[in-house]
Amino acid sequence: RRELFGGRWSLVGIALAGNAPIAHNARCRNPDSTQRSGRTAGMGASIEIRDIAANGMTFRTRVADGGGEPVLLLHGFPETSHMWTDLMPRLADAGYRCIAPDQRGYSPGARPEPVEAYAYGPLASDVFAIADAFGAERFHLVGHDWGALVGWAVVCETQRERVVSYTAMSIPHIIAFAQATYDDAGGDLYRGILQMLLTEGTFEGLIASNPDAFKATWTHSPPEQVDEYLSVLSQPGAMRAAANWYRACDGHRTALAPDAIFGPVTTPTLLIWGKDDPYVRRMSVELAAPYMAGEYRVVELDAGHWLAQEAPDAVAAEVLSHLRGHAI
Repeated sequence: RRELFGGRWSLVGIALAGNAPIAHNARCRNPDSTQRSGRTAGMGASIEIRDIAANGMTFRTRVADGGGEPVLLLHGFPETSHMWTDLMPRLADAGYRCIAPDQRGYSPGARPEPVEAYAYGPLASDVFAIADAFGAERFHLVGHDWGALVGWAVVCETQRERVVSYTAMSIPHIIAFAQATYDDAGGDLYRGILQMLLTEGTFEGLIASNPDAFKATWTHSPPEQVDEYLSVLSQPGAMRAAANWYRACDGHRTALAPDAIFGPVTTPTLLIWGKDDPYVRRMSVELAAPYMAGEYRVVELDAGHWLAQEAPDAVAAEVLSHLRGHAI
């Protein structure tokens, strides 16, 4: 996949994101909602798409209801809740109620204009509001890429006790990730992406001039997934909103500020990381340990960044194991 990292479209094709001992392993009620469409996933469970009212906005949300404990799944950049369509039926077949919103900026009804509306705090507040809409007082949380960054904000917020377990995919503790972003001598690739995303209009202009070039990002996604991503990101204001996640946090620098909400995490946490991830390098994983004050396990996969698509069986097995180990 390295050939995608060079050439004319290098910054478009790769744009993304954005002290307990560590164990390393190889390898609700009905919400007030409008059901818009349904599809049968590749396994036994069905996935429905609903419009969910939360936090004064409307979130397009995928739901696979296994009838049991709620699991909220947060997608990353530049994706949508479609990234979870392989995992959700597996979790639902195991009895879990899966809730995967198109997050702020990705849902047409949740696309505020101000940059500051995409800061860590507002993004985390959406998670709790969506949980409330489903009557989920306590819930499990799974996040990938920027969804994982939002997850770290959630488990550091004042309502963090509502999160029974957390699975972060690709992104370790946010302070460690932010520190490594600027301290890792080998991190020029990601820093270059950030520079582009932080410049108002630059990223949006590239996508507008050649949207098909963006397909180089999703090397492991099936065609129907790529089609959805392009459809959503081509909506008016969507690409600016997605880039605003980076601008609101000043390229993750606000996570390092003395008054940031982030600190030690006590929520039982599983980190799934791909050792060949070109954006999230080993330094950030190694720096995370001091910030994990509760149960913490790291699973290192022989994979890159797009874990749900590259290693779906391993991801499903590890997520299910973590959920079952922390019943509500």
